[in-house]
Amino acid sequence: MSKASELWRALTAGDRRALAKAITQLESSLAEDREAARELLSYLGNPVSRSFRIGVTGVPGAGKSTLIDALGCQAIAAGRRVAVLAIDPSSRQSGGSVLGDKTRMTRLSSELSAFVRPSPTLGVLGGTAGRTREVIALCEAAGYDTVFVETVGVGQSEEHVASMVDCVLLVLLAGAGDELSSMKRGVLEVADLIVINKADGGREQLAQSEAASLRASLSISRGAFVPLVLATSAEDPRAMAGLWSALVSYQATAEQDGSFVVRRTHQRLAWFEAAFEAGLRAALERPDLARLRAAAALRAENGSSLPWEAAEQLVAELLRESAR
Repeated sequence: MSKASELWRALTAGDRRALAKAITQLESSLAEDREAARELLSYLGNPVSRSFRIGVTGVPGAGKSTLIDALGCQAIAAGRRVAVLAIDPSSRQSGGSVLGDKTRMTRLSSELSAFVRPSPTLGVLGGTAGRTREVIALCEAAGYDTVFVETVGVGQSEEHVASMVDCVLLVLLAGAGDELSSMKRGVLEVADLIVINKADGGREQLAQSEAASLRASLSISRGAFVPLVLATSAEDPRAMAGLWSALVSYQATAEQDGSFVVRRTHQRLAWFEAAFEAGLRAALERPDLARLRAAAALRAENGSSLPWEAAEQLVAELLRESAR
């Protein structure tokens, strides 16, 4: 029995340390870890998952981590097993990440039915990490039926998470009208449920007013489907119970009307496209192809070819190589 198969057996038996080790291998750039991760992923198969994937996105400082902490506890109280993938930005210079979201999920981190995993972006745009889809699949294989994906919180590119989850929960900050007005339409168009958070401490009336205004705006821009907009506070247990009920209701409706299955189909296609692009990048690491790419980049850099010409020439050279 290989180490990967042993790790898989432990992971599917509910061993959280095995799941953590498997994710570490997925995120590693070491050749031996890449091969082990590939074998591990081969065991996934194509199961019919009954999980619920929730992407939590929004402006920085809106309280996403605190909200997930409270929602996760609601889910566990309802008999669910919860995994949280908290994506943190990485430094382009050092490659390091703060990975501090877990410290804001104190209650959830102590629950035996929860698994909280911070992951660095490692330069990947879109608010998610490079292997988020694979990590979601491993969490589901380990028995977690509710998976939260907390994005970095960088604005319009957050809409990328919509290709990975069943529901996009957009978190906005009460009283942050300037941030909302400056937000591009992209993330508002993919949101399935919106909360105006921190509606407490005298800000509740303001948050309710902003929620009503946003509903009116979305009724024009979103047409037939206007997502539910709630003013809430992560510090209020009753508000969190109501928000969790809204999420459960959304899941039930999506399963009944068939949109859940359609969305999962789109997720698999998006996963294929991402894996295909990653495979192409990995193929270009082959020494002979890497030299072709470096030569094309040099032509673009020194001006002997226009950038688009250098790129087209490189593609033609790669196709000739593959035809040999």
